[in-house]
Amino acid sequence: MKLLNKTISEVSQLLDERKISSVELTKEVFEHVKKVEPKVKAFITLCEKEAMAQAKESDKLHATNNKRRSIIDGIPISIKDILCTKDIKTTAGSKMLEDFIPSYDSTVVKRLRDAGAVIIGKTNLDAWGHGSSTENSDFFASRNPWNTDYVPGGSSGGSAAAVASGMGFASIGTDTGGSIRQPAALCGITGLKTSYGRCSRYGYIAMASSLDTAGPMVRSAEDAAIMLEIIGGHDKLDSTTIPNRKFSAENILQKSKIKNQNGKLKLKNIKIGIPKEYFTKGLDPQIAQKIEDAKKVLEKLGAKFVDISLPMTDYALACYYIIQPAEVSSNLARFDGMRFGYSAEKLKTRNEKLKTVVDYYNFNRAQGFGAEAKRRIMVGTYVLSAGYYDAYYKKAMKVRTLVIKDFENAFQKVDAILTPTTPSPAFKFGEKTSDPIKMYLEDVYTVSASIAGICGISVPCGFIENEKLKTKNEKLPIGMQILGPQFGEEIILNIANAYQNNTNWHKQTPEL
Repeated sequence: MKLLNKTISEVSQLLDERKISSVELTKEVFEHVKKVEPKVKAFITLCEKEAMAQAKESDKLHATNNKRRSIIDGIPISIKDILCTKDIKTTAGSKMLEDFIPSYDSTVVKRLRDAGAVIIGKTNLDAWGHGSSTENSDFFASRNPWNTDYVPGGSSGGSAAAVASGMGFASIGTDTGGSIRQPAALCGITGLKTSYGRCSRYGYIAMASSLDTAGPMVRSAEDAAIMLEIIGGHDKLDSTTIPNRKFSAENILQKSKIKNQNGKLKLKNIKIGIPKEYFTKGLDPQIAQKIEDAKKVLEKLGAKFVDISLPMTDYALACYYIIQPAEVSSNLARFDGMRFGYSAEKLKTRNEKLKTVVDYYNFNRAQGFGAEAKRRIMVGTYVLSAGYYDAYYKKAMKVRTLVIKDFENAFQKVDAILTPTTPSPAFKFGEKTSDPIKMYLEDVYTVSASIAGICGISVPCGFIENEKLKTKNEKLPIGMQILGPQFGEEIILNIANAYQNNTNWHKQTPEL
């Protein structure tokens, strides 16, 4: 298990030095998966046969060329089951796509394959990305490795649980309103929400097209930088990606080698904003204290803290839950069970009442979509309908502009912004499913960045005691969020890396 708790850079060095082969590494991962997965339930699909073939190919090329294709060549990783993978089932966590096998890879997956990554499987999620706990998955709920009575967060909960429990060295998640950062915080790993336009959305089963981003879920900021260099960059298949914005991990990797006593040089001229709106009623006092502790660490490294205000924060959540369902309503309209997906005809459940195309649409969508998907489709259709468009959607788009201006003004004063990632630690299964509003409030600290299209990273900053915990695992991890301007990933990764070089929260692992 010690090997499986290492970072990508550490394992990569072992592969470079031929102290271990990709085949040996992949075998060890799958042996661990067989022990842990029944408890954690992180994967919808495991690809052992395909992964072993990829590992053998990696070792063969390494031996032939005497070098590896990239720093992640031969390293086992997983993919959230909302990114298309050629010849591997891609369900989006919904029975509507239970048997869908794409004929192509998403751009992010293709770049990982070209770099030699070994894909071990597809991870669980809330269906279509709709949720904060994986309880909305149409198949099963994933478990938090720190305490399996608690949720791992969502929607990328399966990815977070896989990385936290040592089932692979990284996972690619997606973040529309916090779906990378929130589960990363609840599972005690590092999760990077990339700037809108940094990573291609081609081959991503869209949730909300103006908000969706892909990003790495890993152990450290250094690993996040490594993964981002591979998956990021312009893609001619996605016009929203920005040319000439190729990210390089070299700066972060070099700075990670600076000894701690010289660490002050890293953050000497960095100004970090503390928004008062994120530290109000509703924030767990223990989380607030951990953020204070983290500030002290960063101050010792030379960072300067500035009090700032983001006045539109109070409106961001309401704005998000108008824009996002509106786009969900549009994007899910294509899933009718006629061309692909859940089908009355295919499942031999045809009823004599199904006589028209509309009958088929109604039946297929009623059976194929879960309760949360239906809720968002109905809300989205309502806010886009005649008579309500101006009152809701148009007004929300105006608020979005104000949220963007909030951050633009803030980043004229500071280089980055520090906030909690979540208002509370992980919660028990069933605790919030009966009240959608409570569940939506899990995104209260993360949606603003998504609306503005900026980047953000959640890094582990400690554990808090939870009076509800009655088992031997009497603590749950929490995370802090570092926000940067659009395409400011290098700034937030350097801050996160400096913090992690001087703490060991990201090195803590659960006992399973």
